[in-house]
Amino acid sequence: MSERQARVWAGVDAGKGHHWAAVVDETGATLWSKKIENDETAILTAMGEILDLADEVSWAVDICGTASALLLALLAAHGQRAVYVPGRTVNRMSGAYRGEAKTDARDAYVIAETARHRRDFAAIEVPAQLAADLALLTAHRSDLVGDRVRMINRLRDVLTGVFPALERAFDYSAHKGALVLLTGCQTPAAIRRRGRARLTAWLANRGVRGADSVAATAVEAAQAQQTALPGEDVAAQIVADLAVQILALDDRLKRIDQQIRETFRSHPQAEIIESLPGMGPILGAEFVVAAGDLSAYADAGHLASAAGLVPVPRDSGRRTGNLHRPKRYSRRLRRVFYMSAQTSIIRDGPNRDFYLKKRGDGFKHVQAVIALARRRASVLWALLRDGRVFTPTPPVTQAA
Repeated sequence: MSERQARVWAGVDAGKGHHWAAVVDETGATLWSKKIENDETAILTAMGEILDLADEVSWAVDICGTASALLLALLAAHGQRAVYVPGRTVNRMSGAYRGEAKTDARDAYVIAETARHRRDFAAIEVPAQLAADLALLTAHRSDLVGDRVRMINRLRDVLTGVFPALERAFDYSAHKGALVLLTGCQTPAAIRRRGRARLTAWLANRGVRGADSVAATAVEAAQAQQTALPGEDVAAQIVADLAVQILALDDRLKRIDQQIRETFRSHPQAEIIESLPGMGPILGAEFVVAAGDLSAYADAGHLASAAGLVPVPRDSGRRTGNLHRPKRYSRRLRRVFYMSAQTSIIRDGPNRDFYLKKRGDGFKHVQAVIALARRRASVLWALLRDGRVFTPTPPVTQAA
């Protein structure tokens, strides 16, 4: 048996079915390298072997998502912490070592070596139950929204091929009444046969608001097209089926939105987060998931930097003062701040005033919204630090 080390570095190339772990000592020599099934018993066995190699083990993983969830939970349960080494970094570091082959074993070795040489990687925190629930709910919601967008696009494409006037008449992504219409009538002839009065009654019986307006628009579109196009009957069936699926998907989104709202509002800082204009419960839940442990941000600048809202210099030679968006940041966190900032400028208040000031200074819309998002990151960090809700005017501090 080899001599026990003072400290070693364990790199894990994580995967869905199995992981590969490699352990290196302070000289970079490989002490242990094995394939590990993504199974509790196998992971615990490997952990035991690795922990027996040294007094201290520094763990590094290239994935901190569902594939490594069991591994990370078991590490945390046994008092072990892991850092996250991004895949982009692993790919770049691979060029510093001999050989061009790409294998799990080599990737695990590179991850371990990268963690040995660098001390700036973020530690992976296993989320508490509430954060884990929100992560699953928001991820599922994103999938459903993506499915809805794809179905809407497919519906519009099929409808354009047989009834372009009706396709142009409504915004199907936002108009529930138009989708209800398509479950019953999809062709010009079908709409003309039913007529405005009967179509209005049919829509009203199905709870469509402004049924008469929807019927009038549909009849007008039907009168504009007297020609039946090839494939009309099959296309009508597809359009009706897609409309039914989209309406069902909307009901699922309503239910999951309600579940996210209820779960988020059980968070101890939910009231503070939601008090910031433009930050509703859905974006608030996204923020909790994307930001993680807020104690990890020493100040507002660190939070803004994590969201990619702090430009970094890219100077070269005599060219100085070139500021660009950083390459390493949380896209999800940036989206939360950007979307909430864009929502906040709809109504009068300090957010809209700041946005209009930036536009007056010559900023384009996106630039002004990003500037506002940066400001809001500082405000939210301060609110969470002080444990108080947002007010349009800063609180008055008492003189000492």
